[in-house]
Amino acid sequence: MTERCSLWSALSAAACCFYRGSFMQVQFSKEKYLLESPPEKLRKELEEELKLSPADIRSHGWYHGHIPQEVSETLVVRNGDFLVHDSLTNVGDFILTCRWDNEVLHFKISKVLVKSNETKVQYMLESDCFDSVQELVRFYVGQRKPLSQSCAAHIYCPVCRTLPLRYLEATFALASSKHGSAYSPSSQRGAHIKRRSVTMTDGLTTEKMIPHRLSLSSVARQITHLSGRALAVVPPSPVMRRSSDPQLSPTASSSPPELPTQTSQSANSSPAHYSSHQSHSSETAGSYCDLRPCASGPPKPPTKSYVERLRVEERRKQEGKEEEEEGTFRSPQVETASSFRPSRYESRLLPAENKPLEMSVLKKVKELLAEVDARTAAKHITVYDCKVARILGVTSEMQRMMGVSSGLELLTLPHGHQLRLDLLERFFTMSIMMAVDLLGCTGSTEERAALLHKTIQLAAELKNNLGNMFGFAAVMRALELPQISRLEQTWVTLRQRHTEGAILYEKKLKPFMKNMNDGKESSALSNTTFPHILPVLSLLERGMAVGEVLEPWESTEVGVDVVMFHLEAARTIAHHGEIYRTNAENKLQGFQERPELGEIFQTEFQMRLLWGCRGSEGSQSERYEKFDKVLTALSQKLEPPARHSEL
Repeated sequence: MTERCSLWSALSAAACCFYRGSFMQVQFSKEKYLLESPPEKLRKELEEELKLSPADIRSHGWYHGHIPQEVSETLVVRNGDFLVHDSLTNVGDFILTCRWDNEVLHFKISKVLVKSNETKVQYMLESDCFDSVQELVRFYVGQRKPLSQSCAAHIYCPVCRTLPLRYLEATFALASSKHGSAYSPSSQRGAHIKRRSVTMTDGLTTEKMIPHRLSLSSVARQITHLSGRALAVVPPSPVMRRSSDPQLSPTASSSPPELPTQTSQSANSSPAHYSSHQSHSSETAGSYCDLRPCASGPPKPPTKSYVERLRVEERRKQEGKEEEEEGTFRSPQVETASSFRPSRYESRLLPAENKPLEMSVLKKVKELLAEVDARTAAKHITVYDCKVARILGVTSEMQRMMGVSSGLELLTLPHGHQLRLDLLERFFTMSIMMAVDLLGCTGSTEERAALLHKTIQLAAELKNNLGNMFGFAAVMRALELPQISRLEQTWVTLRQRHTEGAILYEKKLKPFMKNMNDGKESSALSNTTFPHILPVLSLLERGMAVGEVLEPWESTEVGVDVVMFHLEAARTIAHHGEIYRTNAENKLQGFQERPELGEIFQTEFQMRLLWGCRGSEGSQSERYEKFDKVLTALSQKLEPPARHSEL
């Protein structure tokens, strides 16, 4: 009789599992249109969310919206990681999920009404009240204060979402329908398994909790396959990495804990537990934080032997790596010297000992620039811009020395000081070089106007076709220098002979440049190879000679808003370093560099040409100050200033 009851219970549980699993698939099929947005559309939607006002919680990457608590547990992988999501039981409240001492903790942020002179809404974490969740997060991250008096948990590394809130809400709302409530906090699962909470004193250990979280991870994978996308864990924000982290590269995501191929099943378990045997083994699954399009049709589970073989190989690699690096941890290298060594630079065009602005070299440079079209010149500039910024050509040894995978991440870190200085050097030197090319045209006004038109085309190529905002800003600075803008006859001739170029500059390029500096404009992520980083460089390196023109944030009219925009942009730039690298490789695919032309756009060559072999390594402020006088003299020679008697 006992055997019959056990058999009947097992058959009933299996039938229930099959029915609910089938219903989930029907539900996903019915709402398929919600979940099949192309990756690029989702990225753009996420960008629009993050560009919202900081007062809107949706503009913060650490806010993950309406996701289940079990899913949030799979996202916090290191001590200090945290995120915030909506409470599924109390509308208006939030849950702060973090990892501390290798254990996942959940803190409730309650929405309360405070009545004093006026009634207002505040958000309370234990006894601390704040006007917004954003203010609460800033306080605990900035002050490094423990989240609770009962534990020493700290938060300092936000886990940023990489899918828009609309997509997440649609995905998990479908998964937690009343017929297949895999994630509902009020489901019967809570009757027999308790989750660790800061308000609980039941003394649950990590070992007791791990099997439960692993089963829930398998549900996340099941939802992943049903929605037609493979999703993987993304590491914390690269802007806020810790030197103690075992892995600093965002491109090489740390492996999640190995998941069991089978989980225990019981009559009291929720459908989530039963569906685990249907979920397909994927060593990178367990989170929604990375878009990876899957092949069409339902994915096929690999054979067990193949999975086991992969695990054995991965384990061997990890053990070998640990044996190799055990006790030999090397922190990122702090660079103290510039990567530009003009005195040691070997050139095809320059003699071993050259003077500033040597005429024979200048003539050769002008000939090379005259015979090349704007697009080819723009590609040469972009190649060397990306190499200096360490977007392209980054070896594994360079990554180890930097502690990150891209120079765009290094820019936001303290030990990126020298790279920031080098990029400022390249920016100003390039703009001076372009100005010398324009002011060195001593022919007719028509010839200068034609060269000015070609320079405007170069700026447009860098902006529109190559997405190189760094090179674009350098060329625009040259065009906006007072020594160039004062050439009234040249600009009048440009408007007469090259009207389209004049309109392009005045109506499109110049306003776009101003809006980027003012924090009102940004380039599309999908088309950008090198983002606009000059404001961040100037903010972080105020000791550099940045010219006499005040930056936008130094005006009392704009001030803090512009600073906050550029700091937020820096965080986004660091997070998307891999995208910029991919864009650069695609834009420059099949490009054949011309050695002599490429040399003209190298910073060391430009430093030697402008200041000579001896003056090229002098003080930056002195070099720029002296050359400002040289540019003024060249400009006045082309178009002498009007005398008072002639006015």
